[in-house]
Amino acid sequence: MITAISTADAPGAVGPYSQAIKTGNLLFVSGQLPIDPATGEFNSDDAVKQAEQCLKNVAAIARQAGTELSKTVKTTVLLTDLGDFAEVNRVYAEFFSEPFPARACYEVKALPKGAKVEIEAVIAVG
Repeated sequence: MITAISTADAPGAVGPYSQAIKTGNLLFVSGQLPIDPATGEFNSDDAVKQAEQCLKNVAAIARQAGTELSKTVKTTVLLTDLGDFAEVNRVYAEFFSEPFPARACYEVKALPKGAKVEIEAVIAVG
């Protein structure tokens, strides 16, 4: 069974995709931009603050699905500047504890809406 997960506590999709899909014991959270769901705007131009908002959005979607960030098994972090890697790592570590999720991090040329950070996640449910 495949179930779409949606919450007003995270920004709506900016295209033809779901905020997340739950199937079996896994939640696949689409890449989250640093959009504050209360304003519909980026929370900041700063990459670190953007990463924080991305992770808050992932957490809100996880809660809606009945799970939490501590059950995250894999993330992908997209940055437009790997020069921000160390500082983004610092804020990332505030959201996760050991055992840390598996992770990939890539520098990309551009992200939707001019974001500096986008984060997606796979989270265990149940």
